[in-house]
Amino acid sequence: MTTLTNLLDLDPAQLVAYCGELGEKPFRAKQLQRWIHQFGASDFDAMTDLAKSLRDKLKTRATITAPAIISDHTSADGTRKWLVDVGNGNAVETVYIPEENRGTLCISTQAGCAVNCRFCSTGKQGFNRNLSVGEIIGQLWMAEFELRRTKGIAPGPKGERQITNVVMMGMGEPLLNYEPTVTALKLMLDDNAYGLSRRRVTLSTSGVVPMIDKLSQDCPVALAVSLHASNDALRDGLVPLNRKYPLRELMDACRRYLAFAPRDFITFEYCMLDGVNDGDQHARELIALVQGSNPVPCKFNLIPFNPFPESGLTRSQNPRIKAFAQILMDAGIVTTIRKTRGDDIDAACGQLAGEVKDRTRVQERMKKMTEYQEKFGKDFGRIVEISS
Repeated sequence: MTTLTNLLDLDPAQLVAYCGELGEKPFRAKQLQRWIHQFGASDFDAMTDLAKSLRDKLKTRATITAPAIISDHTSADGTRKWLVDVGNGNAVETVYIPEENRGTLCISTQAGCAVNCRFCSTGKQGFNRNLSVGEIIGQLWMAEFELRRTKGIAPGPKGERQITNVVMMGMGEPLLNYEPTVTALKLMLDDNAYGLSRRRVTLSTSGVVPMIDKLSQDCPVALAVSLHASNDALRDGLVPLNRKYPLRELMDACRRYLAFAPRDFITFEYCMLDGVNDGDQHARELIALVQGSNPVPCKFNLIPFNPFPESGLTRSQNPRIKAFAQILMDAGIVTTIRKTRGDDIDAACGQLAGEVKDRTRVQERMKKMTEYQEKFGKDFGRIVEISS
């Protein structure tokens, strides 16, 4: 039985090559791309400007298949969250955030996440696998045309675009699924697909330094770094990847990236955790980190923590967040406080969980940690410190 090629998996160059394999000229690839990504077509017979002979070939050799929608919920504030099926018991979440002058889609790149940041519910589900190109770009394809259908907007390049911005901030670490993520980015930017500006596509990373450098050469889009701590000791506990790529190396990578970036600053995301990383001293350490002898042009996005039971963490109080922001702003750093959106449907930052068939046994390890904590009580912290 012939395996069908999912055309959502192919970037512009790959689609040209695929058409060549079918004995077709390169311009057919552009036509196909427009039908798929601008009209949302999945039926080859609907592609009326393609020769019937080509349509017949495609019907027996290709498919256009995005992840199927399992559930679809809309928040009181208009935020919309889809749970989509990526097979074998795994599902990921995709979130649309409407605003007055733009619509932002938050896309997942992995089923689960192996980075396991302490404040993120995705990591507590463990990790199963990387998503394919079709599963990543398929989230944008699904959301754009689902939104148009809901609003009665005709597909096609002249139809009002619903998604103007994309953030790779959903489930998973994008730079640990590098090739599929970059292929999807190229499709987002291509004028025969979604035609998004590099400035309107943001990739968020917890700090995979070698891949930040590679991205700067392959497809530099706006970069956001999940910082969340002002010193290495604190970040080691909140973002375990810091033990491999500490702050000095991460800051150096950010400076190198700026030479190729579409924006002249890096966005640092900072989740505000009560009594953990929200003190005045932490704010002053951040200022020293980014404004030292070799500054990193940046802005800070302070994110009120969205609690979940396994974290053991609580959200900083609003007055504390505002005071923290003021210290940064007084130092001349552009600082925003992210408005919490979609928390009534668990679609806010750090809440995306989906359904993951964990291969890393993180839940099992967490259960054991809880049992040890209950058994050893106040000595548990010392045991963990010695063992690590």
